[in-house]
Amino acid sequence: MPRPRQAARFRAGPHPRVAALGALAACAECQQPETVCVCKELAPLAHRIAILILQHPQEQDRLLATARLTARAFAGAVLKIGLSWRSLAQALGRPAEPRRWAVLYLGSDKAEALAKDRELVLLDGKGKLLPDQPAALAGIQGIVLLDGSWSQAKALWWRNPWMLKCRRLVLGPKSASRFGKLRREPRRDALSTLEAAALAVARLEGRPEIEAALGTSFQTMLDRYEAALKAQ
Repeated sequence: MPRPRQAARFRAGPHPRVAALGALAACAECQQPETVCVCKELAPLAHRIAILILQHPQEQDRLLATARLTARAFAGAVLKIGLSWRSLAQALGRPAEPRRWAVLYLGSDKAEALAKDRELVLLDGKGKLLPDQPAALAGIQGIVLLDGSWSQAKALWWRNPWMLKCRRLVLGPKSASRFGKLRREPRRDALSTLEAAALAVARLEGRPEIEAALGTSFQTMLDRYEAALKAQ
């Protein structure tokens, strides 16, 4: 078991209290400050839908980044850090058929405009709405999540043309991200990687308890972050 790092270097922002929090020892699993970490309370979940998380290198040292936490939360999730991979199979580390996978899409399409009252909407590789949504969603074997800021996620999208062979999954969450004011998002339907994975897997597998459990863990992490800031 690797030991926790003793001098984590987070991109913590200009506020002195945030900078002080970023200098604390970090968890070896999620690499967040130990005062914020929720790994000990998080039991990895079994899941049918495969999960591949592609994290932009500049996101891995950011406070409140959730890619590693997501990879820990889902027992079979794969996390890769980098900018480009030759194919889905190379990124995943095993054979995979792109047409049975969906990338959480970053385009301008919104779920409510495509299919009202649906939290998941599936598009084909060219961005066209698939006609039989229940059947199309039932055929998805895995999802790809792009972890980073809006611009970093777009960079990952454009640097990996194999994603055009995959389906595109548009999320239409009923609630805004729990981040609230802690981390600015470019639009209301933007979620953290953990929230997006929880929503997608919970709906695809018909297991709402997944979203509920991970939402509670994420909220605990955010509450600890705010408490740690006040204690600085």
